[in-house]
Amino acid sequence: MFNDLERKIIALVQGDMPVEKHPYRGIAEKVGTDEETVLSVLRDLNERGIIRRFGATLRHQKTGFTANAMVAWRVDEKRVEEVGKRMAAFDQVSHCYRRNPAKDWPYNLYTMVHAVDESSCREIAASISQKTGVESYEILFSRKELKKTSMQYFDDDPDF
Repeated sequence: MFNDLERKIIALVQGDMPVEKHPYRGIAEKVGTDEETVLSVLRDLNERGIIRRFGATLRHQKTGFTANAMVAWRVDEKRVEEVGKRMAAFDQVSHCYRRNPAKDWPYNLYTMVHAVDESSCREIAASISQKTGVESYEILFSRKELKKTSMQYFDDDPDF
């Protein structure tokens, strides 16, 4: 599915990247090519739908956002797509997923809400509810972060 250069580049961009003016230049040096080739490969992987996006992860606790909650929503299946897009558009929502409900858990849409405190998370959920017309939801507050890493698809120290 991937050629050797693609595998090497993916391995180097899947984890933490250095915060510097030309982060792709260092990747290019490691794989034995130039920066423009690395960027070209990444553009191609994006156009093929293999790489969806690049993102930065902030340690939200250090920025004053000390509360986060997974809000489980019970949404009519006919409205999931429309409601999901509206919920995802809220600035305080970092993730929005549709999942299958379970026998004793009827919720099928999930949002991760970030705020300065639990009361603010509740207010955000209430605002989302009011603006989408979805009244059935449960708020699950995070208590302790046990693991937070990027998925590793290839060995991050490839043998070049």
